[in-house]
Amino acid sequence: MARNLQSGGRLRPVDLARGHGLSTQAVRNYEEAGILPAAGRTAHGYRTYTPLHAAALRAFLALVPGHGHRQATAIMQAVNRDALDEAFRLVDESHAQLLDDRRTLQAVERALRDLDHAPAPGAGAAPEAGREAGREAGRDAGRGAGRGAGRSADAPSGPGGTFIGPLAGGLGIRPATLRKWERAGLVRPHRDPLTGYRVYDEADVRDARLVHQLRRGGYLLEQIAPLIHQVRAAGGLEPLESTLSDWHGRLAARARAMLAGAAELEAYLRERD
Repeated sequence: MARNLQSGGRLRPVDLARGHGLSTQAVRNYEEAGILPAAGRTAHGYRTYTPLHAAALRAFLALVPGHGHRQATAIMQAVNRDALDEAFRLVDESHAQLLDDRRTLQAVERALRDLDHAPAPGAGAAPEAGREAGREAGRDAGRGAGRGAGRSADAPSGPGGTFIGPLAGGLGIRPATLRKWERAGLVRPHRDPLTGYRVYDEADVRDARLVHQLRRGGYLLEQIAPLIHQVRAAGGLEPLESTLSDWHGRLAARARAMLAGAAELEAYLRERD
């Protein structure tokens, strides 16, 4: 493998850079990062590149849209040190993530469709005013020693809901992220009157899961807020169709970008053989 690393005509850094709208410094940076193979040097110490370096640059730039800059960098670094199994594993990781994101989108769509069959807001539950009063009481509760009687915010879920620790752990995020979402109005837990800890009921867990899924889809908190409002109002799928359609489009674009990246990566691998 890699028998052809310096074959072909001689190219200057500007020759590589010009075809991709890059600076010559960017090309040097890519070489130093291991994205490109090491350059040759003239008798005066100037870098010289070959068509192989041009193929490496094309492969990297084609990988970035589908895999992201960090993953594309890791793939090229692995290829250039002849760790092909590692490079293929990294490619597989990106494809697995794309599949997971597709499943996440399907889960969001299913969750939103289920809203059409959900009970009306407040049915079978305490009035919102009561929940808000519970929140205020929790905020006003003392935060000193003795509060909680041995209970912890990391304790398992109970019949009244789940605490912040188990919910964060189940979503694979930090409790601080849930608190941030709460400040943005995206989740609205009430407070345990004895401990002051946040308690997330079934609707709160649903909102947290939906926020998490939409964040994974690339949406900002301010973009998610109106969606959560629609969910809470049981507006159903129709008001969210444009958002979901956009998400579908971005996943499709990412899939095609991965195909384009794979083609250029294969061309680079052939050039190296």
